Amino acid sequence: MRLVLALIAALVAAVPAPAQEAGHDQRPSGDSAVRAEVQESLHGAEVPASEGQKDMIMPHIVDAHAIEIPWPNAALSKHIELPRWEPIHVGGLTIDLSPTKHVIMMLVAATLAFLLLFLAGRAQRRYQADGKPPKGVPNAVEAIVLYMRNEVVLPNVGAHGERYVPFVLTLFFFILFANVLGLVPYGSTATSNISVTATLAIITFFVIEWAGMRALGKGYLGTIVYWPHDMPIALKLPMTLIMTPVEIIGKLTKPFALAIRLFANMTAGHVMVLALIGMIFTFGSWWVVGGPFLMAVGIMLLELFVAFLQAFIFAMLASVFIGQIRESAH
Repeated sequence: MRLVLALIAALVAAVPAPAQEAGHDQRPSGDSAVRAEVQESLHGAEVPASEGQKDMIMPHIVDAHAIEIPWPNAALSKHIELPRWEPIHVGGLTIDLSPTKHVIMMLVAATLAFLLLFLAGRAQRRYQADGKPPKGVPNAVEAIVLYMRNEVVLPNVGAHGERYVPFVLTLFFFILFANVLGLVPYGSTATSNISVTATLAIITFFVIEWAGMRALGKGYLGTIVYWPHDMPIALKLPMTLIMTPVEIIGKLTKPFALAIRLFANMTAGHVMVLALIGMIFTFGSWWVVGGPFLMAVGIMLLELFVAFLQAFIFAMLASVFIGQIRESAH
C-alpha cells in the first residue's frame, strides 16, 4: 500500500497547475489532457468516451449508469446508457433502484456461477449413470467443491455443518466470478464497490447470527451480554457493563472486516496498474515505457491469483465465524 500511495502521489504531484494569468491559451496539450483524465478518474469523475484519450483502468472499478460493449467502430467500443427509474421515497430517504454497471456485472456473475454449477452437476450425474469418472470441467468443479466442503467448511463450522455448505459455496463462486469479470476487457469489478462487499458481509452476518441462535438456543444471549458465572456478584456487574459493549463491537467488526478486505484488495490492484501506466504519461519519455509496462503486466497476472484468493478467504472466514458462534456459549 505504501508503494501504491507513493506512486499516486508522484503522479498527482507531477501534474502542472493550470495557468492563472488572464489571456493565456487554456487549451490542454496531449499529455496534459491525459493527465487531467487520470486525475478525474482517480476522483471518480465520468469522462465521455469521445473526449481525449480513453481511460482503460478506472472503468473496471468505478460504477456508472452506462456499460461499454465491443463495437467495430468508435475505437472498438460503444457506450450503452442504462435505464433510469424514478427514485423511491421512504419517509425522508430517497432510494434509487436504477440499474448500474456493477448491478449488471453481479447479474452476469450470478448467471455464470449458476450455469457452471448446474451444467457440471448434470454432467456429473451423467458420468455416474455410465459408471465413468468425470472428466474436464465437471471434474475440476467437483474437485473444487469437495475441497471447499471437506477442507474449509466442515472443519471450521463444526459438527452437523452440512447445511452451511451450500451458502459458503455460493459465496465462493459468486465472488470468484465477480472478481474475474473485472479482469476481462469491457468488464467491471463489482466487488470493488463497497456497497456490494458490504451487502455480502451483512448477509453473512445474519447467517452467522442465525447459526448461533440455532446452535445455542437461549445461550445465544451469552454472545451479546457478558455474564461471568465464576465471579462474585460484586465483580459480575462491572465486568458486564465493561465487556458487553466489547462483545457487541466484536460482532460488528466481523462483517466490517469481510467487507473492507474484499473491497480494498480488489481496488488496490487496479489502482496500482493505473499508477504504473500513469508514470509513462508523467515522464513523457520512451525510456521509461518498458519498466512500468512490464510491472503493470505482472500486477495484472497477480490480480488473477488475487481474484481466486479473495473468494477463498471470504468463504473461509465466513465458515470460521459460523463455527466460532456455534461453540461460543459463555
